[in-house]
Amino acid sequence: MSDRKLVIALQEDLSPALAANAAAVLGLALGGRLEGSVAGDSEDASGGVHAGLNPHPVPTLTASADRLGELHAKAAARKDVVVVGFNEVARRSRTYEAYTEALARTPAEDVAHVGVALFGPRNAVTRLTKRLPLMA
Repeated sequence: MSDRKLVIALQEDLSPALAANAAAVLGLALGGRLEGSVAGDSEDASGGVHAGLNPHPVPTLTASADRLGELHAKAAARKDVVVVGFNEVARRSRTYEAYTEALARTPAEDVAHVGVALFGPRNAVTRLTKRLPLMA
């Protein structure tokens, strides 16, 4: 069992399409920050090559928007946890430039998170997320 843990927490009332989008954005953003986030390619019994995948289990949890904001803040305060947040400002923006411009005009207290990805020591990530239910 790995001593590291990866978790994605999504806003509990997101539609399936928005939840899938948020999880994809968070996964890509987190993966870009982690060394070894993709395992080596593998071959099937017929010799076909399959691209390497993330080697960590990824439990997907749910929380209220307020709880996601708290989770993001607590995780960001830790030096041993990598945290990525996906917020309403980003979700509503059509380009990255529009997102960064809108974010620059948005006070921190008005940044509503729709998802948070965490990666770090198993104990730390578990402590931060242990009361959140698995996505149904």
